[in-house]
Amino acid sequence: MTELLTAAQMRAIEQAAIDSGEVTGLELMERAGVGVVEAILEEWPAMALTSHKAVVLCGPGNNGGDGFVVARLLKERGWEVEVFLYGDEGKLPPDAKVNCERWKGMGEISSNSKLTRDYLIANSEMCIDAVFGTGLSRPLEGDAYNFCWAMQAAGIDVAIDVPSGFCADSGEYIDGQIDNIEGPSGVELIVTFERAKTGHFQSTLATKADSLVVKSIGLENVPKWRRDKNIVSLSRGAPKRAASKALRFWKNVKDENKYSHGHALILSGPSGKTGAARLAARGALRIGAGVVTVACPPDALAENAAQLNAIMLNPVADATALRAVLQDERINALCLGPALGLGDNQAALIAEALTVRGGRTPYGSRKVVLDADALTLLSRDPQLFGMLHANCVLTPHGGEFARLFPDIAAKLAEPATIGPAYSKVDATRDAAKRAGCVVLYKGADTVIADPTGRAAINSAHYERSAPWLATAGSGDVLAGLITGLLARGFGPMQAAETAAWLHVECALKFGPGLIAEDIAEQLPKVFADLGL
Repeated sequence: MTELLTAAQMRAIEQAAIDSGEVTGLELMERAGVGVVEAILEEWPAMALTSHKAVVLCGPGNNGGDGFVVARLLKERGWEVEVFLYGDEGKLPPDAKVNCERWKGMGEISSNSKLTRDYLIANSEMCIDAVFGTGLSRPLEGDAYNFCWAMQAAGIDVAIDVPSGFCADSGEYIDGQIDNIEGPSGVELIVTFERAKTGHFQSTLATKADSLVVKSIGLENVPKWRRDKNIVSLSRGAPKRAASKALRFWKNVKDENKYSHGHALILSGPSGKTGAARLAARGALRIGAGVVTVACPPDALAENAAQLNAIMLNPVADATALRAVLQDERINALCLGPALGLGDNQAALIAEALTVRGGRTPYGSRKVVLDADALTLLSRDPQLFGMLHANCVLTPHGGEFARLFPDIAAKLAEPATIGPAYSKVDATRDAAKRAGCVVLYKGADTVIADPTGRAAINSAHYERSAPWLATAGSGDVLAGLITGLLARGFGPMQAAETAAWLHVECALKFGPGLIAEDIAEQLPKVFADLGL
């Protein structure tokens, strides 16, 4: 698992290390500064060869202390460095004050009267933001806003922890001024320490930086880390290992037949609206479900049959017919919603799918993925919503989430005026708890949570940015991928995390020009890259 930390969790880990006597705050600050300089030279290796001009803007807390260390280290490399300080030098925290004095032993602190956008553009090749880091809890206003504005208007090259003004937990820009809600226009490099923060992969902040680098400051073995059960995971290493483990297991199944690998049932809409179900079915089959059946209204049989080969078909006109089909206990995963329809008949189908009869099937507990139209029907009918259970996965996009959980969505949409701000992770956790099942809240910053509070972010940002994944039908494929993994025996949370990760990997493998039909067809190549 790759952990993401909140600002409070990071502070607790640092304090635990200091309290243990393993390290001092001053040593941690020095390591942070070294990490920033390393990251700069790794990002721009040519800068290691000659002298350059940098401006470092330091703030009134420990983020500013990191900035003083960076300024000193660059100066020692022969760079021309100018430092500005927001706040009272005499009120700096003890460690930051020490590093301020160390800097003053080799350079001066410039007057803030010089600090303008034009001055920064004319007098620096690199602008480093060390003003407000992870501890910011209020909007940038007055003198603080003016101090940061010049830097943000000129363009930030490097930000330490987060660009000033952003909430490290939510990725929101903390602002009392609605007209500036987007904050700075962009950052070339963010450098943070030990673990990325949850906000780096959410909301506005996730779109602001070209690169994010995490530098170790030697806190890997702090006991506090492992005791905190609320740490959010980043869906990178864990889903990759899960996919590898699952595929190795599939290779070694003894006495296997197609039903040993699960039977996924995908419900289709009527004639003329069958494509979404076929996309989901193809995804379920490609990811490894042993058998996939599309259940469709009788009038759609010919339309589906004309375009399906390995995927089976079954006529299902209504809930009574679905109940008869589900007598086959080998069917252990269902997907409902893609272009299903919004009538009473479709609501009855969902109610039948959510009805638990007889507990477990011979091939595991029957699991249900609810997407698209199924989510809209759930939002309209509290009784139907109340039928959700722990073996369900909901996959809403923003609009569907707002219909399902209007109060939670409203809270998330409120402008962030204090920090830590309510985040997409918070919202998804609250939604999962209310629904009693896994919720996968889609987006470039997809968040997955279960009712216990376990949460993961599947981010398509930085080196995993795949904007071409925003194409019609891609969500239907994702629903199918989850269903296929559920059929293979994955638990709901693991299936959702792994499918979301593979979904982005397939998009990256194909590249620009991707359409939904291409996604599942990239899975064999992605699996090959995993060494399988």
